Amino acid sequence: MNALWVIVSASFVLLLSVASIPLLNNNGNYLTYLLNWRSSSFLSEGADLLVTNGTIYTSDEALPFADSMAIGNGRILRVGNYSSIKELATSWTKELNLDGKIVVPGFIDSHVHFIPGGLLMALVDLRGVNTKDLFVDKIRKAVANVKHGSWLLGGGWNDDIWGGDLPMASWIDSITPHNPVWLTRMDGHMGLANTLALTLAGISRNNDNPNGGAIVRDDEGEPTGLLIDSAMKLVLHHIPEATVDERREALKRASNHALKRGVTTVVDFGRYFPGASPEQSWEDFSDVYKWADLSGNMMTRVCLFFPMETWSRLVDLMSKSGRVLSQWIYLGGVKAFADGSLGSNSALFHEPYADDPNNYGLQVVDQDGLYNMTLSSDKFGLQVSIHAIGDKANDLILDMYASLPSEKQFRDRRYRIEHAQHLAPGTVARFGEQSVIASVQPDHLLDDADSATKKIGSERAERGSYLFKSLLTNNAQLAFGSDWPVCNFWISSVYVSFSTLFLVNYCYVVCFVAVPFQVADINPLKSIRTSMKRMPPGWEKAWIPSECLCLEDALKAYTISAAHACFLDKYVGSLSPGKYADFVVLSTNSWEDFATGVNVDVEATYVGGSKAYSIKPEDQK
Repeated sequence: MNALWVIVSASFVLLLSVASIPLLNNNGNYLTYLLNWRSSSFLSEGADLLVTNGTIYTSDEALPFADSMAIGNGRILRVGNYSSIKELATSWTKELNLDGKIVVPGFIDSHVHFIPGGLLMALVDLRGVNTKDLFVDKIRKAVANVKHGSWLLGGGWNDDIWGGDLPMASWIDSITPHNPVWLTRMDGHMGLANTLALTLAGISRNNDNPNGGAIVRDDEGEPTGLLIDSAMKLVLHHIPEATVDERREALKRASNHALKRGVTTVVDFGRYFPGASPEQSWEDFSDVYKWADLSGNMMTRVCLFFPMETWSRLVDLMSKSGRVLSQWIYLGGVKAFADGSLGSNSALFHEPYADDPNNYGLQVVDQDGLYNMTLSSDKFGLQVSIHAIGDKANDLILDMYASLPSEKQFRDRRYRIEHAQHLAPGTVARFGEQSVIASVQPDHLLDDADSATKKIGSERAERGSYLFKSLLTNNAQLAFGSDWPVCNFWISSVYVSFSTLFLVNYCYVVCFVAVPFQVADINPLKSIRTSMKRMPPGWEKAWIPSECLCLEDALKAYTISAAHACFLDKYVGSLSPGKYADFVVLSTNSWEDFATGVNVDVEATYVGGSKAYSIKPEDQK
């Protein structure tokens, strides 16, 4: 009996070996075959597109690099060398010859405020304008794209640049007869209104100056259009909230901007900040995102997070619709705030601020209330994400996550901390031990390098700031993002003063008050270079060079790790068979140049195998 069993077993092994010979002879690409067997269900229809002759970085550890891939029905069918994918070609298959260029998975921005970003793009940027004529010309061009009756908003002007003459409403009245205009000076303490805006605000020669402010007047006592400090509120209170149509247009602008930068998926935390109405995120979901999905106007994939105080509403929605609403819209989870920001001295630290010895920062929510909301959200399966910047805020949130009841059966929670900028000794290891995702924004360190040294001292700053490499070394997952369009320098007092206005005013006021600090922008390639070099403007050496990342670690943080961080790794994040064919063609064919931080641009962005952006105008759809 034993002998018979040996003979049968040997025969089976022999037959299996013979059957495997064709696979082994396929240019030795047996591994590619095994990696691509999952795509067999798609193969009957053949490939719509073959992407060939390139360096394809997949973000898939099983096959990190390839030179070709086949795409069908918006998804990746096969990845490998050309000989392994050409058999999927049909009479209708198109071929994209990369001519040696590098391809990477579509970038995932793990932290944006997408519609505010689109609204901000509609503002007139007057920074650097150095003549009256250029000032007027900027307004003329901008108003041409604004509907009659809509407000034209902008700012950043600096009269010192053009010689000191303050602007007046008369400069722009003749070109803005149908649109009220409000333009803030670079320091945020003065703004220019055109005559139509003054009229709507009821400002005339008969108005007294408000306490703490002034209405600038000419020699005859007529308002010139300039309002100083508290007088600005006379106009600001008349600027309406963004309409549904304006927010829909903002989504289109934001999407096109993201695609230009190679971003194919965003995690959107909405128009929600401390003091803002939690309803705004839900209004954008129903009025903008659902409309865009039904009307075919979605261009990027979005994963939506909602204010934590509305957790039960999200539970109800998920119970009816599930988490995946379409190929474009995914329901993420809930977000809350633990503290403020470094720039406003409101990030919460264990030790006081060096420039404000009696101040440890601000805990912006009641800890018991936050725990109860987190407990309820987690109990019903929602992903939880909490903003924490200071070292004490991060420890409080890690403590809270660790204290939540565990279940008998393991559940993949993927708790997140947004920003995780400053960490106390020993905290880094806890991210890996507790499997908490660090959702971080590399470009914020470009401003914070100087700011942190001033506010918490060089020793504390260099010991615990932006510890990307240490987090990875301690088995934490990094997810990279931009925080677009929030400024790195958050001035709480300004935000509180104008929190009742629509959110684009928040972005607008803060961004121009915060000069010379810059607006965070969607730009993964720049952020990747930042994480690799950590070189703030004007510096000659890296800030905390031991925390510099290599290219592949940075790419993963913008692709597969970012997808994992929002439960989208089944759909996007790597160029793997069965996933959506979202990829970016870069301007270089040298991986060595890319890895050493040489500037590289996006040449084309593909979403679902279709070209969504090209640097060449003739290639645009």
